[in-house]
Amino acid sequence: MGADRQDIGADQTDRPEEDALPRVRDVLSVDALQRGAPEVLVGGEALDARVRWVHVSDSDQVADLLDGGELLLTTAAGWAGADAALHDLADRLAGAGVAGVVIELGTRFTVAPPAFIAACRARGLALIALERVVKFVTVTEAVHRRIISGQLEALQERQRLHELFTGLSLRGAPADVVVRETARVLDAPIVLETPGREVVTAEVRDVRASDVLTGWAARSRSDVELLTVPVQARGVRWGALVALPGAEHPAGVLTVLELAATALAFARLADGPTAWEVLPARDLVQAIAGGGHSGDADVAARMAAAGLPVVGRTLGVLVVPRAQPGQVQRLVEALTATDARGADTRNADADTRAMGAVHDGDGVVLVSSRRELSSAQISAAAAGLPTGLAIGTPASTVAELLASVRPARLLAARLGPAEVRRVDDRPLTRLVTELGGDHRLQEHSERMLAPLIRFDEQHGGDLLRVLRAVVAHPGSRTAAAASSHLSRSVFYQRLTLISDLLDADLDDGETLAALHLAVLTLPVR
Repeated sequence: MGADRQDIGADQTDRPEEDALPRVRDVLSVDALQRGAPEVLVGGEALDARVRWVHVSDSDQVADLLDGGELLLTTAAGWAGADAALHDLADRLAGAGVAGVVIELGTRFTVAPPAFIAACRARGLALIALERVVKFVTVTEAVHRRIISGQLEALQERQRLHELFTGLSLRGAPADVVVRETARVLDAPIVLETPGREVVTAEVRDVRASDVLTGWAARSRSDVELLTVPVQARGVRWGALVALPGAEHPAGVLTVLELAATALAFARLADGPTAWEVLPARDLVQAIAGGGHSGDADVAARMAAAGLPVVGRTLGVLVVPRAQPGQVQRLVEALTATDARGADTRNADADTRAMGAVHDGDGVVLVSSRRELSSAQISAAAAGLPTGLAIGTPASTVAELLASVRPARLLAARLGPAEVRRVDDRPLTRLVTELGGDHRLQEHSERMLAPLIRFDEQHGGDLLRVLRAVVAHPGSRTAAAASSHLSRSVFYQRLTLISDLLDADLDDGETLAALHLAVLTLPVR
């Protein structure tokens, strides 16, 4: 990949064959050249120049015959020996775009002229000296075979890529799948960003997300090592596909990106803007609620890149049990539409920003705001939610936010219809979460609930669900029955069966507390 970042417009095209051409350093490994005992006199980055062809000439006027990219093989028989002439020759060769010079010593010079070495070094022109005589025709044939082989491989690879991305387009693959396949092909991190440089979706491969996404907007604007192609169609630019530095590709990195960008444009035309809008939220929720992250820095980078600022903000998580995507979207819109004072926040200085998605059956909404969500905001946002809303503990750091997710999901699983509760109002739920995977807590849960679990598994029963309702409403059997969605008579039959199976008095406060602790210890799902 080139050193300069490229942002390719519609009037620019790639020369994919360039990426298939060998570099000067590759040519040095050719056996025919190795027989001459090559010594690199000017190397480093100069050896990265691409070799388009091999040209043999001893004339000091050869620069006028070259088009660029040639590796010049010479005995220097026709060269002048004066320092000024050698400086001028090096300047003209570099100006012609020569990839490098291989000079065979012994015919004109017994050692490479210091003036020519210095001039090549000043112009960044690769210079190699051969200590022994070789057949230039043999070197030429070997290098040309390598060039032609690389071109053939590039053609075959471009055909394979065309089939890959055409297949993705025909199957209607979503943007994240296209990005993932692009990252796999290039073996490099790939980011799909909006025109405002917010991350739509990213595949970071084996790199930490924080190393890729931290300060993404600024990096996207200034990092010269990034390679970028637009995702656009019909004169509308929806975003850009960005590749971070990685391995070279026979077909050319730019070719791969352009094919992927075309597939993304087709998908965008077919699916509309909503297909991209849901991806950042889904990826972020998956990382946070699903544990698909490598730590606090990873999550912070993902949130900021997706448009949820972290520094100096109050962070929070809201959970809607048994949610549908439409419900989650309405909740997000209600949270971000107005603040507690009724002021419109849908602008660059939004007081409250939120995004959410359905994860494992729950609607998980992540919030970043200048201050803690007010009761008025939450009540307005929760209006119309049939399954209730659980509000996690407000957090000032990403670590606190991550710690608040599980208690919120535990609470959500135990909410009644349209019930809105805060985790801070449920100290036992918070305690169980803080104790985490303590084996004594797990053993307590297994010991107390094993009979109910076995019964439900063998008979397809709902005893655990009924018990959850009982411990959630210890002071009202009527409320517990309603929460269980059972008639009172059936509900009391279940209570009797639970009491018999556990050999426990469900009216005893200590027993009920122990059962409540055991139920909370069970996984959310």
